[in-house]
Amino acid sequence: MTKLEAARSSLFLVVGRTQSPEESTATEISSDAPLVVAAQSGDREAFAQLHSSYAPIVHGVLLARAPRNEVDDLVQDVFLQAFRKLHTLRDANTFGAWLATIARNRAVDFHRRARADEELSEENAVRSADEAKAEEILGVIRRLPEAYRETLVLRLVEGLTGAEIAARTNLTPASVRVNLHRGMKLLREQLGGSGV
Repeated sequence: MTKLEAARSSLFLVVGRTQSPEESTATEISSDAPLVVAAQSGDREAFAQLHSSYAPIVHGVLLARAPRNEVDDLVQDVFLQAFRKLHTLRDANTFGAWLATIARNRAVDFHRRARADEELSEENAVRSADEAKAEEILGVIRRLPEAYRETLVLRLVEGLTGAEIAARTNLTPASVRVNLHRGMKLLREQLGGSGV
């Protein structure tokens, strides 16, 4: 097992994934515009389906920017805000990019409001070696350029394929490929130099 594969396994443990991306069933990529339009018309079931479909994207965007123990709450904040502001979305085809922007902004808000002198909780003090390693790897990913950070977390942690990332974030498949390739190269260099 390479260092990168070991790092990826540690990341799965820390973020609570029970399956690797290869073991999980990939969701079929289709236009969610009809669901968005239905949700804008007040259909709560349509919004619930959007939540199920886009939760990994929001989780990955936040995980690339915020402390792991805060991400689940932030995901819910993002979807609550999206539900309240859904009527402002002009193009139903851009829902994924719009939602990712809300997630990025929520992460920025979190850091603005975070207390500088947060106490070390017992939960944080007692961590397994795998959790410590995964946190270190997430730290390395968070220090990478923003363009690579999100795509790496969405691929390595959330288990999305390049095509799924492109479809859900409104990036071109070529951009996703380039971001993943360059991001993995930088991640390998950083992991090789950090001793992880």
